[in-house]
Amino acid sequence: MTSPESPDSYTRHAPHDPQAPLVVRPLAGPGELDLFNRLDYVLDHELADDLATGRRRPEWLWVALRGERLVGRIGWWTGRPGAEPQYLDFFDLDPALPAGEAAAIGTRLLETASAAVVGDGPRPEYGRYIPPDWQDVPETRAHLETLFGVLAASGARPLVERLRLEWRREPAAPAPLSPPTPASASTPPPAPTGRLVFRPVRDREDLLALMTPVMEGTLDAHGQADLASGLSLREAAELHYDDELAHYTTPRSWWRIAELATTGEPVGFVVPARNNYHAIIAYLGVLPAHRGRGHIDEILAEGTRILAEEGVPRIRAATDVGNVPMARSFARAGYVTFERQINYVWDAPEVAGGQGD
Repeated sequence: MTSPESPDSYTRHAPHDPQAPLVVRPLAGPGELDLFNRLDYVLDHELADDLATGRRRPEWLWVALRGERLVGRIGWWTGRPGAEPQYLDFFDLDPALPAGEAAAIGTRLLETASAAVVGDGPRPEYGRYIPPDWQDVPETRAHLETLFGVLAASGARPLVERLRLEWRREPAAPAPLSPPTPASASTPPPAPTGRLVFRPVRDREDLLALMTPVMEGTLDAHGQADLASGLSLREAAELHYDDELAHYTTPRSWWRIAELATTGEPVGFVVPARNNYHAIIAYLGVLPAHRGRGHIDEILAEGTRILAEEGVPRIRAATDVGNVPMARSFARAGYVTFERQINYVWDAPEVAGGQGD
C-alpha cells in the first residue's frame, strides 16, 4: 500500500495537459510500480515478482509524464538476473493521445531510455503480445500502428509475427487480450502409434547433433536471421542451445529424442520445460530427411504428454505465422491460439524463406 502523499497515489486518469512539460525518467524504485502500471498490458501482473527476482530493475523501467498523467512507459527484461537487458517487452503510449503527440512522446521516451539503459551497444529485440484480431479492430490497429511507427522511425524493422498457443487441462477463461470465446479443455494427447520410440537426451552434444541438421531449411525467422548473419548451421544451433535451452532449470530427463522403432534412426526431438512463468514446449524439430511424414504430431504429443503428466494446468508454445506445418500440428494437438506476437529488431539481417516440417 502507498501513502496518500506518495507519487503512486496520483489519480490513474489524471487530466491531460498538452502544455505541461514532458518528463522522461526511470522509476525511483519498486515503490513506484503503481505509477508504471497506470497504463495496461498483459504482462503487468509479472512485474512485481520480476523486480523481486532481478529479472527487471527499476532503472530499466521508464515513464513519460505530463504533469501527473502517465503518457508513456518502456521497460526491459532479462532471463538471467545480474545480466544485461536481453529483451524490450514493455512499450506503451496513452491510447487517448492524438497520434502525432503519441508518436512524438514515444520517440523521446524510446531514445532517452535506450541511451541510458543500452547505451551505444546493440538494442535488444522488442516483442509485443497482441490480440489475434488486432488488424480488424480500428482502435487497436491505429494504436499499434502508431507504436510500430515509432519503432520503424528509430531504425527497427519487423522480424516476425508469431502465434502464441496454449494447451489447457481444464476449461479456462480467455486471456486478457483474446476475444471472447467459449472456454474448453484441450484435446488429450493421442496415444503413441508405435512408429516412433523416445529416449531421454544424454547430453549437450547428443541434442546438438540433431539441432544442427534441423537448422537446414528452417521456417523459424530467428533461425533464418542467425544463418543470414553468417553463422553456420552448427553455430546457429549452439547459439540457440547456449542462450536458451541451457538455462531451463526443469529436469533434462523431460527432453526426448524420437527414433524410428524399426531401425533406431533419429527422427527429431522435443524439449518440454518450464520457464519463469509457464510450462512450455521450448523447442521441437524434425530432421530434414523425415519431414512431411507426420512424425511432427507424434513428437509434439510426446512433449505434451510429459508435461501433462506433471499435472500442469496449461502448456504454452509459440510458432511463426509462416511456419504453417508447425502451426497445423499444434492445432491438431488441441493447442489454441490465444494471442499473437510481433517482434522488431534493430539492424536485423535480411532473412530468406525455407522448407521445413
